[in-house]
Amino acid sequence: MKAAYIQHTGPADVIQFGDLPTPELTGSEVRVRVLAAALNPVDTYIRSGAVAMPLKFPFIVGCDLAGTVDAVGPLATQFKVGDRVWGSNQGLLGRQGTFAEYAAVDEAWLYPTPTGVGDEDAAAAALVGITAHLGLVRDARLQPGETLFVNGGSGGVGSMVVQIAKALGARVITTAGSDQKVARCRELGADVVINYKTQEVDAEIKRAAPAGVNVFWETLREPDFVRTVELLAPRGRMILMAGREARPVFPVGPFYVKGCSLHGFAMFNATPAEQRACALDLNRWLSSGEIRAQIDRVMPLSETSAAHKLQEESTVGKGGQLAGKIVVKP
Repeated sequence: MKAAYIQHTGPADVIQFGDLPTPELTGSEVRVRVLAAALNPVDTYIRSGAVAMPLKFPFIVGCDLAGTVDAVGPLATQFKVGDRVWGSNQGLLGRQGTFAEYAAVDEAWLYPTPTGVGDEDAAAAALVGITAHLGLVRDARLQPGETLFVNGGSGGVGSMVVQIAKALGARVITTAGSDQKVARCRELGADVVINYKTQEVDAEIKRAAPAGVNVFWETLREPDFVRTVELLAPRGRMILMAGREARPVFPVGPFYVKGCSLHGFAMFNATPAEQRACALDLNRWLSSGEIRAQIDRVMPLSETSAAHKLQEESTVGKGGQLAGKIVVKP
């Protein structure tokens, strides 16, 4: 089968495109014929070695996938050949990735693709959708009528946070860096969109939520807790899912006096049961159209190296070229 893989960690140029053996199945694994795979920032961190993971070389990159069941292992019971499925959490913790024509995935990490939802959309919504759901539902326990703020409402995770928060009945404030991205956030359902290049963000948040925001979802790699705590409402919750190297000052006094809480998490530490609970809601919302995958572009599997370069330029390099996910197709 064709695959995008590495023989050692390093820059995007280390990614090779070529032939690898089609995976054989053991236990409860399912072999998926991959029809779409989506790129995430964490994929670039693992490939570069910035995030240490146990890797078996040659290592196939990628976390997300959608496709059709091609074969089932001897202990697999949840799917049959021909079923459409999607999933995430591959290419992590010793598992091979998804940027290949076929992937062997334990059925615990797979979910049925709803009728009417395309493979590209299912793949693009996978990791970011599960991440947003874990933070909003499991950790923040966002309630109808509450106000949420999220940085970057047109980005991969940010766009899912906006949409899921609206599906849960919350009021959403977000930011964007261009008129086009402002319009995109409004299309996603955001109630207040602040152009951070032309407006004073904190003043606009206070104007929109004078009593403070109930949930502050931070996507920036260098959070400013002094600023954030001031913007939180009493008993406000802050969600952290970025900033691995950040070591900011933390205002303990104002934080505990307000009764606030701080929740940090990495999606790949969630159990299969926790992630499946997210997938059930995501499938329902994707089917109803309450959430939509945000895809910036679709690229061929053979251009995985170029896709990684673009992802890094947009995120680590802070270029902001992407307004949605890169989807790769074998």
